[in-house]
Amino acid sequence: MDVDPAHTAVVVVDMQNGFCHPDGSLHAPASEDALAAVTALVSRARDAGARIVYTRDVHPPGQFERTTHYDEFERWGEHVTAGSWDAQLHDKLTVAADDHVVEKHTYDAFYETELDGYLTAHGITELVFCGTLANVCVLHTAGSAGVRDYRPILAADAVGYIEASHKEYTLDHAEWLFGEVADRAAIAFA
Repeated sequence: MDVDPAHTAVVVVDMQNGFCHPDGSLHAPASEDALAAVTALVSRARDAGARIVYTRDVHPPGQFERTTHYDEFERWGEHVTAGSWDAQLHDKLTVAADDHVVEKHTYDAFYETELDGYLTAHGITELVFCGTLANVCVLHTAGSAGVRDYRPILAADAVGYIEASHKEYTLDHAEWLFGEVADRAAIAFA
């Protein structure tokens, strides 16, 4: 599966302490396990000249006090709050000076962020997704990319999850509805 590095960004979704570190508030062992695959994919993409985008799920104080139906704290408990260690990117990730970091407040990294504008300004049309959680932020962000006419590709072996069935569902759903799925080795930055 070829992607043009000049028009490609690897989107690393929410590889934060809260999800990937054993002391994190919503630690998922498979998300921690995905760190090595994510860093290897980022390194290869960066060397080829592709852009790297990191998303950070961050919840400001009082975010859900005014909501009627959407309350992540009710569903998941308090997590990745603004300014917390939980909300920081995991220290195994290397964020280069020309990488872009998007702070998001929902499952979808396009929702009320500058992500679409950044990608458009840099001529990006192809997005390779990795990160966590498969059936939550990865799925919602990749799906949102698809409806915005980007080419979403999910790196199947670089995605964290809570249960293996969640990852399987995500990959099947993405491939059926809006994107492509491949292991890292099959993605050629050429």
